[in-house]
Amino acid sequence: LAHLSPIMPENSAALALSYIASTRVIPGYGGAMSSAKAALESDIKTLAYEIGRKFKIRINCISAGPLRSRAAKAIGMIDKMIKYSKANAPLQKELYATEVANVAAFLLSDLASAITGDTIFVDNGLHAMGMAIDSKSLEN
Repeated sequence: LAHLSPIMPENSAALALSYIASTRVIPGYGGAMSSAKAALESDIKTLAYEIGRKFKIRINCISAGPLRSRAAKAIGMIDKMIKYSKANAPLQKELYATEVANVAAFLLSDLASAITGDTIFVDNGLHAMGMAIDSKSLEN
């Protein structure tokens, strides 16, 4: 982004993609990926200041919940993650890539002209949960 900022027009925007493993333990989400996502979300805040002040460019991050995608299939347990999300998130439904894309379109638009340095969770509210005491996963 440091190389692109000088050629991006003022008042433009950039996005990064993260995952809840930046702040929560996700068993099997391997290696250094959770650390990398945490660093990315931290860097978004710093970049918001640096490129905002110098180039008048906004930058935000989307942390998408479990959804069916080519990248998710590489993790190997996406079906279990989607099932867990549907059972425990406040909005008990499957998440679709179009829903994430809609938030991306908003964040890149002038409608979000005062939003920068933020990580927006698009996960049916799963990130807000501690434990869903009515979850079927707690039944015997």
